[in-house]
Amino acid sequence: MSAPEFHVAGLGNAIVDVLAHADDTFLIAHGIEKGGMTLIDEDRAQTLYDALGQTVQVSGGSAANTIAGIASLGGKAAFIGKVRNDQLGTAFTHDIRSLGVVFETAPADRGPATARCLIVVSPDAQRSMSTYLGAAQDLTAADVDEEIISRSAITYLEGYLWDPPAAKEAFLKAAAIAHDANRMVALTLSDSFCVDRYRDEFLKLVRGDVDILFANEAEIMSLYQTETFDEALQAVRGDTKVAALTRSEAGSVVVVEGEVHVVDAETPAALVDTTGAGDQFAAGFLYGWATGRGPVECGRLGSICASEVISHMGPRPEVNLGQLVASKGL
Repeated sequence: MSAPEFHVAGLGNAIVDVLAHADDTFLIAHGIEKGGMTLIDEDRAQTLYDALGQTVQVSGGSAANTIAGIASLGGKAAFIGKVRNDQLGTAFTHDIRSLGVVFETAPADRGPATARCLIVVSPDAQRSMSTYLGAAQDLTAADVDEEIISRSAITYLEGYLWDPPAAKEAFLKAAAIAHDANRMVALTLSDSFCVDRYRDEFLKLVRGDVDILFANEAEIMSLYQTETFDEALQAVRGDTKVAALTRSEAGSVVVVEGEVHVVDAETPAALVDTTGAGDQFAAGFLYGWATGRGPVECGRLGSICASEVISHMGPRPEVNLGQLVASKGL
C-alpha cells in the first residue's frame, strides 16, 4: 500500500457562516428565536441576509470545521462538499482553499443556492442561528473523488449529511473506496436528533463501514438507547475498532479494540462559546491517528484543540494549532 497523500478527507455540508451583531430588537422584528437554531427556506435566508447589513463570512459546516483544524495542525487535508456557483459558493471555496485544504468538488450551476447559517450575535454573546441547507444537501456519489479518497489515510463522514438519500450513496461509495485502498473510515454522529432519526442505519454503518466513531454522551446513549454512559460504552466496545467519546469537562473516553482509555479535559483559558468543540476534538484526534500517535495522545490532542476553540467565539481555531500542541509537548 502506498503512503497516503492526505491525512484526512472530509465529506460534509458546505455551509457559509454569516455572522452579524444585532440587539434583541432585531431578533424580535425578524421572528428569530434567541439562542436557538432554526432551519429556514431560501426566501427567508435572503431576506435575513439583506437585513443583517455588515457581516463577517467564513466557510463552515461540521466536517469542514474539522478539516480546517487539521490544516491548522499542519496536516494535509481535503474536503468534499457541494456549493452553488454563486457569491457565497465562491466565498466558501476561497476560504477553505486559503487554509491549504484541497477542495475540488464542482459547484452546482442550477438548483438551490449555497447553504448558509445566519448567526446573529447579541450584546450578551448569545448566538441565534437561522440555517438554510440549500446546495449542501445535493452532494451525490458522482461528487466523490476516488483519487482523493484512496490517497487519504482517513475518510471522515459527517452525520448531519445523512438526511438526503443521494448523500447516503456518496457516503457508502466513499467508505467502499477507502476500504478497497486499505484506508480507514471515520464517522461523527453529529447530533442526538440525527441519531434518533436514523438509529438503525447508523448502527449498520458503525458495525460494517466505520473504523473510528466520534460521539458525545448524548449521541452514544441515543445510539444504543441506554440510560447511562457506561452502558453505552460497553455496547460500543464490540461494534467498532475505535470510538472516541467526548464528555465535556469530564474529558473523553477512547476505546481501541475493546480497550478503554480515559483522557482528561484540557482547561480552556476562558469558556466563551462551545460551538465547534466536537469538531475540533475530532480534528486533533484524527490528525494524531493519521500520524501514528497512540490512543491517549490522540485524545489529548483532541482535548487541546477543543479547549482552544471554546475559549473564543466561532467554531474554528484562532491560533496555529500545530504551534499550540507543540507548546504542550505533543
